[in-house]
Amino acid sequence: MKLKKIFIYLAIACCNGTGDVLLKRGMDDLGPIHLANWTHIFSAFTNPWIIVGIACLACFFYAYLTALSWADLTYVLPATALGYVVTAFLSRVFLHEAVSPWRWAGVLLITCGVGLVARGPSLTERRTADHLPATKEQHELA
Repeated sequence: MKLKKIFIYLAIACCNGTGDVLLKRGMDDLGPIHLANWTHIFSAFTNPWIIVGIACLACFFYAYLTALSWADLTYVLPATALGYVVTAFLSRVFLHEAVSPWRWAGVLLITCGVGLVARGPSLTERRTADHLPATKEQHELA
């Protein structure tokens, strides 16, 4: 795998997980949002944790679109699951959440699944128009 691809997949995992954890940290500052006072959500956009979290998720989206431009969705989407590893780790360390052994086992299973997907080709080979059989109309013209 080329260095460029490794960098993009690491950016996807790190920016996604980090952005989610920063959003959670900011929402912990903000407190619960109730349907009766739903406009309270707009004050979230003034919280620095949420602003940086949104910036991280924007970087994730850029890296995700970049990866989709040169690889199949069925290859890229499982690779984004590595963000679960980052999220679980940062949630434990930064948010001090209790991550049970069952959750760690789930993260391990996700990681193994990503490893299986990564072993295959990243892009489906498509036949070009030069190699497609002639249509009925083309046979009639000949």
